Amino acid sequence: MNYFIKNKQPLLDKFGHLSEPGYSTREVFEYNPEMISASKWRIKEWDYYAVLSKDYGFSFTVADLGYLGLISASFFNFKDKTQTNKTKKIFFPFGDMNLPKSILEGDVIFGKKGFSFRFLNQDNERRLIVEVNNFRKRGENLRADLKLIKKDDDHMTIATPWQENPKAFYYNQKLNCIPVEGEAYINGERYDFSKESDFGVLDWGRGVWTYKNTWFWGNASGLVNNKRFGFNIGYGFGDTSNASENMIFYDGKAHKLDLVRFEFNPYNHLESWYFTSNDQRFELELTPIIDRIDNTNLLVIKNRGHQVFGLFNGFVVLDDGTKLEIENLLGFAEVITNHY
Repeated sequence: MNYFIKNKQPLLDKFGHLSEPGYSTREVFEYNPEMISASKWRIKEWDYYAVLSKDYGFSFTVADLGYLGLISASFFNFKDKTQTNKTKKIFFPFGDMNLPKSILEGDVIFGKKGFSFRFLNQDNERRLIVEVNNFRKRGENLRADLKLIKKDDDHMTIATPWQENPKAFYYNQKLNCIPVEGEAYINGERYDFSKESDFGVLDWGRGVWTYKNTWFWGNASGLVNNKRFGFNIGYGFGDTSNASENMIFYDGKAHKLDLVRFEFNPYNHLESWYFTSNDQRFELELTPIIDRIDNTNLLVIKNRGHQVFGLFNGFVVLDDGTKLEIENLLGFAEVITNHY
């Protein structure tokens, strides 16, 4: 398991199949939508950012799912244990949202009445400029201008096929531990972010999925021993026999994990979650603060999920055997079933 890919190469071959399933710690695949042989109805592309501070956080999504586009902003108040979300749906974008082919360059620009999202990929930073009118209620507008400082870090890259459909694939990259600075406003109330203590994650996905899937994802970034630390864990998308997406990040370097199991109460997601790896290198408990519930039903398009934010405690072990104690690390875990 966990086949590491070193050399740059096209993601897809001439038949529209994955050239080489596996994982890397850099962008080694060249994504070209013109090489996809599946129907445009099945193509899924998204950029998702989550930026978290001690007491609050935001997430922003621009997603082109073929016959449905989703543009979403969320605010999390961890002190009050509340959250606000507002989403705009665009029907039948079919690639017209022009999401970048690479995580290294290209901007995401979206503007419709009441929604303006600009994810700008600049030389030394990623800048998120977001405006949402009537975000919480009429007259309470969201304005954010955040800078995510670029680092020459390892990150998670994975290319996963589906056994039942050779034209289906999941190409995903996640950037952890990105320092964040800037500010956001809701109805004039200011929320500041400091690059010394606050961090973001970028979830960058491209692919062709089968119709129904359930996935599990967990992610966190922060400081351990005054060094940037984070992790990405998950499973559920496709055939992961060549690689899992489980990685620890410490001081800019990736440490590969094999399998990580999620354990939680499916009837009460605000009870503690537990995470354990088959190699005993990842043992954490998540104490939930907020459960962001999504329950979308548009007949053939359905999405039911729980994204739970909270504090992680436990330990992890790096590749060299170093044990790190994790205390009150802010992050999230989710379980989502979708039909689209």
